[in-house]
Amino acid sequence: MTSKHTNMFIDENETPDSWWVSAVLRTIRTVAFVFDVITFPIHLLVQRPWRKRALSRRIKARIISSTENSITISPLTPPCDLHLRLVRDGVTTMEGMLRAATQRWGQRPCLGTRAVLSEEDEPQPNGRVFKKFKMGEYIWRTYADVEREAREFGAGLRAVGCEPRRNVVIFAETRAEWMLAAHGCFTQSIPVVTIYATLGDEAIAHGINETEVSTVITTHDLLPKFKKILAKTPKVETIIYMEDQLKPTDTQGFKEGIKIVSYKNVVELGRESKIESVRPGAADTAIIMYTSGSTGVPKGVLLSHRNMLATLKAFADAIPIYEGDVLMGFLPLAHVFELLAENLCIIGGVPIGYSTPLTMLDSSSKIMKGTKGDATTLRPTCITTVPLIMDRISKGITDKVSRSGELAAAVFKWSYSYKQTWMRRGYDTPVLDYLIFRKVGGLLGGRVRLMISGGAPLSPDTHLQVKICLCCSVVAGYGLTETTSCGTVMDPHDRSTGRVGAPAAGALLALRDWDEGNYRVTNKPHPQGEIIIGGDCVAEGYYKNPQKTKEEFIDAEGRRWFKSGDIGELHDDGCIKIIDRKKDLVKLQAGEYVSLGKVEAELKTCPIVENICVYGDSSKSHTVALVVPNAPRLAALAQRLQLPAGADPPALYAQPALERAVLAELAEHARKCGLEKFEVPAAVKLCTEVWSPDMGLVTAAFKIKRKDIQERYKEDIKRMYAS
Repeated sequence: MTSKHTNMFIDENETPDSWWVSAVLRTIRTVAFVFDVITFPIHLLVQRPWRKRALSRRIKARIISSTENSITISPLTPPCDLHLRLVRDGVTTMEGMLRAATQRWGQRPCLGTRAVLSEEDEPQPNGRVFKKFKMGEYIWRTYADVEREAREFGAGLRAVGCEPRRNVVIFAETRAEWMLAAHGCFTQSIPVVTIYATLGDEAIAHGINETEVSTVITTHDLLPKFKKILAKTPKVETIIYMEDQLKPTDTQGFKEGIKIVSYKNVVELGRESKIESVRPGAADTAIIMYTSGSTGVPKGVLLSHRNMLATLKAFADAIPIYEGDVLMGFLPLAHVFELLAENLCIIGGVPIGYSTPLTMLDSSSKIMKGTKGDATTLRPTCITTVPLIMDRISKGITDKVSRSGELAAAVFKWSYSYKQTWMRRGYDTPVLDYLIFRKVGGLLGGRVRLMISGGAPLSPDTHLQVKICLCCSVVAGYGLTETTSCGTVMDPHDRSTGRVGAPAAGALLALRDWDEGNYRVTNKPHPQGEIIIGGDCVAEGYYKNPQKTKEEFIDAEGRRWFKSGDIGELHDDGCIKIIDRKKDLVKLQAGEYVSLGKVEAELKTCPIVENICVYGDSSKSHTVALVVPNAPRLAALAQRLQLPAGADPPALYAQPALERAVLAELAEHARKCGLEKFEVPAAVKLCTEVWSPDMGLVTAAFKIKRKDIQERYKEDIKRMYAS
């Protein structure tokens, strides 16, 4: 069930319509050829492409044991200096990690928050008035500030009634105070329960009640939700809120008897108290992190300090840190991947500047015209991201190029093809990067050297396009909440796409036969099977769910292992490619197996698709698709079909002619991706709603919730099969 990948952004055989554009391109090609001939010896000596190719091809893991139905592989990555320092200093807990970081980095900037100076009305060209922020510079807390404030907040929690080893919920958007509150909890051996800020009231109440917390930490913006939620959470006694920079917080109208305290007041209480820290042990629970719930009710995963340190060491070995690095933090800290990536920055001396999607770019919706977005001000070198955001960046570049005029589009496409050709040979293209691609990279501040993608499989096309257009390395990894986000990580020198790298340091990875899907370790040319991850990164289990823990976790060979449910393929250099998921496999009427997740990943790169859920009925011979279309692309398609302009979305989206046209685009895109005919949906339903976490149709990490989507659109699915 592998597929061929072609880049959807560039068609090398495409010829411009205008003769004069063709003439200009021929001239550029001639100049480039002469330039290449003259400068080739210099680039050969300076760039040494043979070394890059050798580093990319080198063996990254080896098989250490095998049986008839399984193989186990171990990484060959040597521990880096930071890993060795953590071992040498005896750091075994997150509390110890922050102390060690402060001793080493002291007065360096650690966590940065951008000042919001005011919120002002900004008239728009259409006469409407929008509220926009007037932004200042980043204000930084040093390592010493962070360690002191975390300690004071932890003591303040004790002062308001929290006890060591009694859970506390953090339900907040990503910001510096989130990280400070978590580390404050660690100083008092208080386990942190993380709940995504985008979840609905029922899911929030479920997490609070199941973990039996009496104290919830939230923010100014989310506090009003508790006017309803508190009726469902009888054990909650105290709510601590992180303040807004501009607006006072209304604490009136809440359930009687609830104590509502500001974050700053808790810090002040801790500063005045004489409560000492209660240091945790390595086996103590650090985090109870709820899974995103893509396959049902979210499960609380018990992550110990040992688990978190194991992943920190693995990340340190995988991601090189350079002097002058800066991370822009904006993904949910309730996601284990972002939490560990940011803590790697803390121990590695990398400042973290916080941002939001509303203020990230110069063009973001809350940025006042003429002022700079967070990325332009911060100028980060590293960004953590997820495939959904990468796909949006990729589609944004494609759309901008298609609207830039015939000559500009033709030059950009030629530049893309030229750079791709030289990259395959192991060369960089510094002159072309400066002349053509610098503007694209400038959107994120102009200094990004590394994007780290996790949370879901990254499309090879998106991977390549972002790498080329943003002139940065893109490192993809694979892990789960149950493995503390640790599993595999791409080597920074690996020039391939579509793979997730070799096992991370300290982890073992086994492939085990899954006969139902015909995935076996004896398959040729590459062994295939279900991925099972073992090591100190594997969680203790599921909170209050011993049955599920017994089903998914294994203790064997002196290690703890987790059965991922994902299907992997082992390549000759020790790297893994994710090719399927057990829960996503459907057997059609004629006996063909369709991996719904794989088909969705391919079709999601189609320009007209914003999101997609493919459904397969075992009693039918084909699949169908529910598509959230890209609105501007769909409007352009409707115009080409001469459908009524200005029609309401429900009426327009239900037009059979439009559905057929979208289906044709999907079929053509699927053909280019190398999908089999039986994998291509035979009917589509265009969904007017954009799927969001608060609708319950995608998780907080924007993975589709297949069962919920199928339930919501069950009548449409019946109609598609009937047609």
